[in-house]
Amino acid sequence: MRTAAALLCVLTAPALADPMTGPEFDAYATGRTLSFAAPDGTVFGIEEYLPDQRVRWSASPNTCVDGRWFASGGAICFVYDGDPIPKCWDVTLTETGLRAVSAQFGTVLVEAQETTLSCPGPDLLS
Repeated sequence: MRTAAALLCVLTAPALADPMTGPEFDAYATGRTLSFAAPDGTVFGIEEYLPDQRVRWSASPNTCVDGRWFASGGAICFVYDGDPIPKCWDVTLTETGLRAVSAQFGTVLVEAQETTLSCPGPDLLS
């Protein structure tokens, strides 16, 4: 009986989507600003996707870091100013938005909502 129940769970579980390609990710993300959260709802950060594979990331209010993304070996990787080590994610598109799994750490993030990003500019009057 347990074998039949386990088989039923496997057969009815949704199939995992293939990771997004660079062009698919570009078409979905460019021009959007998305917040990401852990599956339990804990907010992780916000990323703005700009033209030419540029990004702006914020993990805390009013603190932003610029960077670039690129496709590499089936993953979408990010390199940010001040940190030359790529952060690569297996990104899939689900019914509720993006789902990203860190290639390095296994961290899972899901698209929470489309939002705005506040990045203060330099103090030009000092």
